[in-house]
Amino acid sequence: MAVFTPVSLDDVSQWITQFPLGKPVAIKGIASGIENSNFFLTTESGEYVLTIFENLSFEQLPFYLNLMRHLADRGVAVPAPIPNDKGELVVALHGKPASIVTKLVGSSQLSPQPVHCAEVGAMLAKMHVAGLDYPAYQPNLRGLDWWHWAAPQVLPFMPAETATLLRDEIQFQDSYAKSDLYKKLQQGPVHADLFRNNVMFDGEKLTGFFDFYFAGCDTWLFDVAVTVNDWCIDLDTGILDTARVRAMLDAYHTVRPFTAAEQQSWQTMLRAGALRFWLSRLYDFHLPREAEMLTPHDPTHFERILRERINVAAPALY
Repeated sequence: MAVFTPVSLDDVSQWITQFPLGKPVAIKGIASGIENSNFFLTTESGEYVLTIFENLSFEQLPFYLNLMRHLADRGVAVPAPIPNDKGELVVALHGKPASIVTKLVGSSQLSPQPVHCAEVGAMLAKMHVAGLDYPAYQPNLRGLDWWHWAAPQVLPFMPAETATLLRDEIQFQDSYAKSDLYKKLQQGPVHADLFRNNVMFDGEKLTGFFDFYFAGCDTWLFDVAVTVNDWCIDLDTGILDTARVRAMLDAYHTVRPFTAAEQQSWQTMLRAGALRFWLSRLYDFHLPREAEMLTPHDPTHFERILRERINVAAPALY
């Protein structure tokens, strides 16, 4: 992610002795993203990813890191957190919580085809099922409560027409979240940020999901909607590509069949997924934090997607 906290090779040379990884050889900041400080870290034993967490606390982080370990133990392709010599997964670096995880092989597929979307859909369903017996609980920290908190922060920066859209959509999602239909949706741990740049491929083979630091417990359908809204669209317009949508949903449905309640909720949840990222990008754009390599994402991208989901019916779940 963006580098808010610079780290040099000298900085990690003594710190890393508590991990069974050997001496550090090289470290390089990762420029994409806007939440944490991430680095590619090469040691005598291999390649890893070092993350310094800029927002999450020492108390919050075990949820994410233990979830990754839980999923990896059940055959879900995710990075493995590395414990230090005390068995700790979170250790202070420059006074902030930090962790090291294994580096996945391959690269992000930024121009996905139906075959890639099918791989993602199947692994996402496998991840949801594998997380059912994960014992820890944490709500989605960028869910409805956060929307209510963040909206007043960004509304003063918005033109009247788009401000009305934001208020109306939050009211719509509020009403839906109180409905009996919403209460019927399957829930459990979700990734909640499964964009193209958070999945690795080696050719057409998916090698792993990563960046679980927006994970929480929410409806599985929300997770599917967030994923479809990124993987299965024309990036310039936000219009859904039916072939990619169908490939992802059919592959997911084969592993974990969708329910009737999910079918009825699909369009609403696509709107919720678009709203969540429109609002977070508005917040990061208008109220940015300083970082060495920070490039805020364009909020209008998800505004377009939200308008498209309000006005145009999506392909059915099944």
